[in-house]
Amino acid sequence: MELTSWLALAAICVMGAISPGPSLALIIRNTVQGGQGHGVATALGHGFGVGIYALITALGLAILITQTPLLFDVIRYGGAAFLAWLGVKALLAKPAKGEAREEVHQLRGRQGAFEGFMVAFLNPQLAVFFIALFSQFVHADTGWREGGIMMLTAGGIDAVWYVLVALVLSRGPVLAWLKAKSFVIDKVSGLVLLGLALKVVL
Repeated sequence: MELTSWLALAAICVMGAISPGPSLALIIRNTVQGGQGHGVATALGHGFGVGIYALITALGLAILITQTPLLFDVIRYGGAAFLAWLGVKALLAKPAKGEAREEVHQLRGRQGAFEGFMVAFLNPQLAVFFIALFSQFVHADTGWREGGIMMLTAGGIDAVWYVLVALVLSRGPVLAWLKAKSFVIDKVSGLVLLGLALKVVL
């Protein structure tokens, strides 16, 4: 891939990453509830999910998903169900209490990585987005090398952006203020996630 093409691809991936959506709501909530480690793990899991989708698209498999209505619907409704589950979980969440044990943080890290990955991987809009985007860069002879470049570009940019978001939210008075408002944030993010789940279905 030529440098100019890669720069164009990276620029579009940056715009896609910073646009608000269920991913941002999840990163904010997990950072507030579980601290920096939980937020960073969620960000890395999300970036990995985005990267996998990018690789699938680059190799032409996402086209199969969009052209097979049953498979596409399974992914779409699976994503909506997962967003709805996260929304209900946020609405029912109780104010966070201090948990200092290391194993608790490790469990939260794994949970955050899983949630971040699933929010990305069960989002069929990613398939549509990458098909529209990669149609400008993918050719008939695109193989694993260029597919890997696209995967690392899209997934890496996404992960870096959300890691930065988690790090900013977990520093100084910002996190203290967010923790004080965690009950409100849970309710708002829960409603946002439920609304996005409904939007996916409709």
